[in-house]
Amino acid sequence: MISKEENILFAAEKLFAEKGFEGTSTREIAKTANVNISMISYYFGSKEKLYEKLVEYRMNEGQFFSKDILERTDMNEWEKMKKIVDQFSERVRHQKCFYRIMQREQLHTKNPQIIAFLKQTKMGFLSMYSRILESGLKKKIFTKNPPIYLLHSTVSGTLFYASNAKEMYKEFLNDLEEEDIFEERYYTELNIHIKYLLKDLLGYEENQ
Repeated sequence: MISKEENILFAAEKLFAEKGFEGTSTREIAKTANVNISMISYYFGSKEKLYEKLVEYRMNEGQFFSKDILERTDMNEWEKMKKIVDQFSERVRHQKCFYRIMQREQLHTKNPQIIAFLKQTKMGFLSMYSRILESGLKKKIFTKNPPIYLLHSTVSGTLFYASNAKEMYKEFLNDLEEEDIFEERYYTELNIHIKYLLKDLLGYEENQ
């Protein structure tokens, strides 16, 4: 069960993704969430604060899964890298609305709170990759030391571009499968591809 506050956040998320912040009214959010418009003021104060809360909510989810991976003692560094790809891909796949919003925000936002959230999240990922890479190099699990910012760009850039272009690729391939079947295969192949790239970048050998 989701709370009333989350219900409003998720309704707003869909509208912000479709229409943008400026193109979405609080009245539309209330109608989509099936709540009285006064509930938005009660929980968030304003549309701007609701927007900031949505970004904070989703960003905190990402930080939680990052921290969880780092603290795992039952996985080596390569397994942690694979887990990052799997979980990140799942988030991009199942939270399409939010990541559409974030890609737009990275280009156009002037909201200092949103800018701070974006920076905090990116720095968190860079720190996570750095710690895993440093540990993997010490244990000789990895033999290459690529620039962390390029490692991060390879994973996130490939995921975002491929996710945005999925329908175009389906048309290019003349794929007539049901959408959910194609999507499952598409993201499976995408995950495998990113892991191949990471193996080469990190100098990881499967049977070492």
